[in-house]
Amino acid sequence: MFKKQHPPPGSRPGTYVPSPDASASVVTAIWYTVDEVETAKISDLSELNRYRDQEGVLWVDVQGLRDVGVIERIAQTFSIHPLALEDVVNVPQRPKTETYDEHELYISRMVKLGEQRKVEIEQVAVLFSREYVVTFQEQPGDVFDPVRERIRQRGSRLRESGADYLAYRIIDTIIDHYYPAIDGISEALEALESRVMNHPTPRTLGEVNRMKQTLLDLRRGIWPQRDAINALVRGDSEYVSEPVRMYFRDSYDHAVQITEVIETYREITAGLFNTYLSVVSNRMNEVMKVLTIMASIFIPLTFMAGIYGMNFEGMPELRMWWSYPLLLMLMAIVAGGMLMYFRRKGWLGNADAEQDGDVTKNQD
Repeated sequence: MFKKQHPPPGSRPGTYVPSPDASASVVTAIWYTVDEVETAKISDLSELNRYRDQEGVLWVDVQGLRDVGVIERIAQTFSIHPLALEDVVNVPQRPKTETYDEHELYISRMVKLGEQRKVEIEQVAVLFSREYVVTFQEQPGDVFDPVRERIRQRGSRLRESGADYLAYRIIDTIIDHYYPAIDGISEALEALESRVMNHPTPRTLGEVNRMKQTLLDLRRGIWPQRDAINALVRGDSEYVSEPVRMYFRDSYDHAVQITEVIETYREITAGLFNTYLSVVSNRMNEVMKVLTIMASIFIPLTFMAGIYGMNFEGMPELRMWWSYPLLLMLMAIVAGGMLMYFRRKGWLGNADAEQDGDVTKNQD
């Protein structure tokens, strides 16, 4: 279910309430130019001013939103608007982009594959200006290692570009990491289809429902991001240069493609639910058919046994030695005749196979 941290009703704008489950804040800074790269884990936030005073691009990564004091110090250092800070801390927010006087804010949902290929989703806020990028993550661990590796490589495009290109690479990495998630879902759906057809159990139905919820969460994460990236493509932000807008168009195409795949998988999952109900209903019908045939066979046998079980004195058959075997033979004939009749009607056996055999004979 959607649970959002929000301040009490009537609170002033810019009020934020960290989640009680938030992790401790860990701040890491990466500063680079064409010729230099420096990475540091920040314990004293005043060190950020030293990086800001130098030429180059600064990436400040904050993992964990528990320490409000740390977040407020960073907000003061980079002149982060109170409304932007509210969107950062009060998670989850709907993915969007907002332009402020000092920076651009992009709210995203990052997807990670956890243990047993379980999909984990958390909010990532990306604030960027012309000289810096600040990212806020809910939990430690992310998908940005390829970006960090590219920064360390001398001669890479990241080292030669500005902060807007770094923001693009971060956002594009978030979008691209939806692909491994939907690939895992594709494999899970194939396995579920086989289980629904062959072993439709309540546990299978529970897995189908969990798959529906996972796809719904992914849709909530990627669908609004299309509009957010499109806003950056349209040229509404002064912090995105024209060359970088061309790259954002590629990210927009990826977001559209992922959205279409997720919608297709949602339709498949809904179809699996209907298939499960149909298979269970058909199996129940087969069971009821067998029970009905068994009852139909035993009705005349019970009638015959009931007549000769009354032991009236006026029943001459009771004194004849052949009465008992004759009655058993008649009961066997009646039962066998009914079984043959039911089989010819297609109520017993594999009716589809028999119909296919008849079609083959007619073709010959």
